[in-house]
Amino acid sequence: MRTIALAAALAVALLAPRAVRAAELKIGYVNLQQAVNEVDEGKTAKAALKKEFDQKQKVLDEKQAELKKFKEDLDKQSVVMSDEAKREKQTEFDRKLMETQGLFVQMQKELSEREREMMKGIFEKMEVVIREIADAEGFPFVFEQQNAGLIVAPKQFDLTAELVRKYNVRYKGGAAATSEKKPAKK
Repeated sequence: MRTIALAAALAVALLAPRAVRAAELKIGYVNLQQAVNEVDEGKTAKAALKKEFDQKQKVLDEKQAELKKFKEDLDKQSVVMSDEAKREKQTEFDRKLMETQGLFVQMQKELSEREREMMKGIFEKMEVVIREIADAEGFPFVFEQQNAGLIVAPKQFDLTAELVRKYNVRYKGGAAATSEKKPAKK
């Protein structure tokens, strides 16, 4: 009996430092989507993407208006057209419709690729800043809030605001912020 009690006391003593270390373990998290929306470079990228989207949408709207007018004209004229002329016009309409749909798919793909390129650069820079924050504040683990499936987490371990602050200081207008000025070329 005494041996069992001694063994239990020894086990508790050996495990105590581990338990204390585990209690000190800090796990941080960031919301990258929120951070992208809040950093200056992210706002600039989103504005550029919105401008590109609006331009492409305008082109698509014009194509759709042309299609609608073509279809209305076809419907009005079909009463007096021969069957052969109706088929030709319907074939032309179908071709224009397919072209417009193809244009839509192409534009969507271009916008998605452009967004992926812009966000990739921002996320790569954020990763560097997150690593620095984690090292400086003693976070051995930092998770992305949405991808990690965090439902409840203490606000004190949310590093998003710090990420946004440090990112904006370092990357002004998308370029690395430097405190020193480059010498002028002579």
